[in-house]
Amino acid sequence: MTQWFLDYVGFVVHAFSNAEDALAQFNPKIHDLVVTDNSMSPMSGAEMAHIIKMRSPATPVLMYTGAPPPDRSCLDAVVQRTVSLPVLKDIIDKLIAARP
Repeated sequence: MTQWFLDYVGFVVHAFSNAEDALAQFNPKIHDLVVTDNSMSPMSGAEMAHIIKMRSPATPVLMYTGAPPPDRSCLDAVVQRTVSLPVLKDIIDKLIAARP
């Protein structure tokens, strides 16, 4: 549902079933923002965010999750899954606009 909505409102979404695939395809020249969930395996979304920030500190990482991690140091925003999709879109727009 989230991917469909973000596609519908004009974002180009590349979805992956696990963090390893996402990291293998991540390219900061193509990807303006990363949206992740913390509940992934074998690597958590927070661990993936850390690797993304090591590769590209300027790329915003937003975690959209029902289980936020205690350490949010590599995350630019954490959004609870109870938030409506239009609100999620507004947060994504702000993160992309603030990008250097």
